[in-house]
Amino acid sequence: MSAVWKCFTINSDKDVAAKCNICHAQVSRGGTEPGRLNTSNLIAHLKKYHRKEHEDFRTSSKAKQQTSGSLPQPTLAESFARRDKLPRDGKKALAITEKIAQFIVLDDQPLSVVSNVGFKRLIEHLEPCYIIPSRHYIVNKTIPQMHEEVKKCIAAHVEKANAISFTTDIWSSDHRPLSLLSLTAHWVDADFTLQRAVLHTREFTGSHTADAITNAMEEMLHDWKIDKKKVHVILRDNAANMRTAMDQLGVPSLGCFAHSLQLVVHEGVLSQQAVSDALANGRKIVGHFKHSPKAYSSLEDLQIELNVTPKRLQQDVQTRWSSTKYMIDSLIHQKRPLHAYSSEENNTLPANQWGLLEKTSKFLTPFEELTTLVSAASATTADVIPSVHALVRFLSKESEDVWCVLRKKAADNRKRFNSLYLFSFSYINLPSRWRDDQGIQTMKATLLDAVHRRFRHRGNTAGSTYFTNLENLGHAKAALKAAKEELKTTPPSDVSEPVNKTPRMEGASSSLGSIFDEILEESSTAAGPSEQITTGAICKMESYFCEAPIERKNNPLHYWSLNQARLPTMAATAAKFLCAPCTSVGSLAQRQLSLRSTGAG
Repeated sequence: MSAVWKCFTINSDKDVAAKCNICHAQVSRGGTEPGRLNTSNLIAHLKKYHRKEHEDFRTSSKAKQQTSGSLPQPTLAESFARRDKLPRDGKKALAITEKIAQFIVLDDQPLSVVSNVGFKRLIEHLEPCYIIPSRHYIVNKTIPQMHEEVKKCIAAHVEKANAISFTTDIWSSDHRPLSLLSLTAHWVDADFTLQRAVLHTREFTGSHTADAITNAMEEMLHDWKIDKKKVHVILRDNAANMRTAMDQLGVPSLGCFAHSLQLVVHEGVLSQQAVSDALANGRKIVGHFKHSPKAYSSLEDLQIELNVTPKRLQQDVQTRWSSTKYMIDSLIHQKRPLHAYSSEENNTLPANQWGLLEKTSKFLTPFEELTTLVSAASATTADVIPSVHALVRFLSKESEDVWCVLRKKAADNRKRFNSLYLFSFSYINLPSRWRDDQGIQTMKATLLDAVHRRFRHRGNTAGSTYFTNLENLGHAKAALKAAKEELKTTPPSDVSEPVNKTPRMEGASSSLGSIFDEILEESSTAAGPSEQITTGAICKMESYFCEAPIERKNNPLHYWSLNQARLPTMAATAAKFLCAPCTSVGSLAQRQLSLRSTGAG
């Protein structure tokens, strides 16, 4: 109720005039109908004849507005400004709203950001006429519209692809206690550029049986209208349920190479009793300093006193061998301060365990480099055999005790290691039982990699840069010819050259890089007269094999983009086999993007 009624009296709400309690005058209420009555004349009467009471009225009204939180009546300028606000469904307002939604989705911002004072002030400064929508409007309308548009765009690209590879994995959400199954597509487009997109992420309830995984994958492929004939290969982990599920699905599948590396490290090194005991003592030391601020403060003082770069000791996660290496490295880096600290506290490792951890760290270094190498976005199945070849050669040059133990353990557990045994010691010379499985896929991809295709001839013995077994090489070339026949195409009329050369891999390795160069140099210097060819004397496929390899830093897809007019069928075959990554890391690396882009969770 308005404070003006302290100075006026009416008999009923329908009275068209009010009596002034001060001068007893009758003041019109501004109309003759109840719906048109107001207090404007009453306030004007106070202002003209009773200034003191009018000032009291203004003070009382202002205090009431501040208490209730109501806004004062807008001025004429404010009314015009409000009238000029952008309509929510206008083109400019919709564009701004979409950008705000992209900011929330791509940068993983909370939806409540649209209600934050600082964000509101920023938008008000940038566009005063824009009205920020509520979080409910963005989550219920804007984001679903964006999702549909992106899905249509990806579906159009996927439909054009001749062959698609996938990565899939089951993982736990960081936000809620639930399991999620993700599916990421990889393909080579018409410009010979490797593309990747997260297609689906769905909640995966119940037991993770092979049948449940098969049904979920069937639904995902059906939702995206992807024919199984277009599926080149699916990268999954090495678990039995995943392997069985892909067999039941009726699509080719490969085990994650990074997972194989992880199993080799765990089974071959970290599970050894001596190494395990040393790691257990190392964890106790790290735990001591992490749980005692006083102890860590003393260690920091010793680091400064001994001129050692202050660094925190890292605790490892036992399921991630790379974190174990980082823990070992942090202990070795702080060895002198830890020795100085232990002179008072008697809390350090025996000398033999320090030596063992140093050897273990040295041994794990190439594995870490290789894991980074094959987990790059540009890595494909063509990198598996060359990477293994380089790793085995690098390790064979070392005389560390750990390597000798690994060799013995792998030899004693061939059944359990299966592909890991082949990976560690005989991956290049695959036995016949592997030719129709993972081995043949990786061999065909390697032959289509313009870096690793070169063949060498020494006397009467011929082989490739990474294939020393002629029987396996013959099977791989025969399989590649069969795959090429299935993808016969007509040469394109116009082929444009890419502007820039794409780097082959992200994060070049220092130790293994020299081994790769060494192997390729051997291939280049081993070429003999038998590699001289004449036009028409050898088929185009053999002609391709005899060409000099491109530099390792270049992307083989760039080579096929330049040569697809000359070798159209080979280029189409390469696009199929080089679209497959060698790990399922892409599926895990994109898990947050999966959640945001599909709306799962």
